Amino acid sequence: MKKLFTTKYSDRSISLSLLLLRLAVGGLMIPHGYKKLLNFANKSSGFTDPFGIGGPASMSMVIFAEFFCAGLLVLGLLTRLATIPLIITMSVALFIAHKGQIFGDGETAALFLAGYLIILLAGPGKISADRLIGK
Repeated sequence: MKKLFTTKYSDRSISLSLLLLRLAVGGLMIPHGYKKLLNFANKSSGFTDPFGIGGPASMSMVIFAEFFCAGLLVLGLLTRLATIPLIITMSVALFIAHKGQIFGDGETAALFLAGYLIILLAGPGKISADRLIGK
C-alpha cells in the first residue's frame, strides 16, 4: 500500500510502464491495419486521400503504419522511427477524418496519438529489442 502513495519511482517501473504502453498501443493498432490489408483490393480505390496521392497509395501508407510499424512497436524494434508513421496516421485520422473532434468521434485516434507521442519522447524502455541491439 505504501508504494501507491509514494512519489518515488524506479527505472524498473518506468521500463515496465513503457513496455505495457508499447504492447497496448501497438497491439491494439495491429488489427486495424490487418483488416485494411485483407480488404485492400475492395476498399483502396475509395480510400480517403488527404495528400492527393491517390486512394491506393494512401491506404498502403496507412497499412504500413498500422500493421508493420505497430508490429515493430510491440517488439521494441526501431521504436522511435516506427512511431513517426503512426503519429502521422493518427494525426490525419484525428484532424482530417474526424475533423478534430477530440471529445467525440476522434477520441480513439487522440488516445493512440498521445500514446505514440509519449513513446517517441520517452523511447522504448529497457525491455525492448532496441536495447538488446544497442548493447
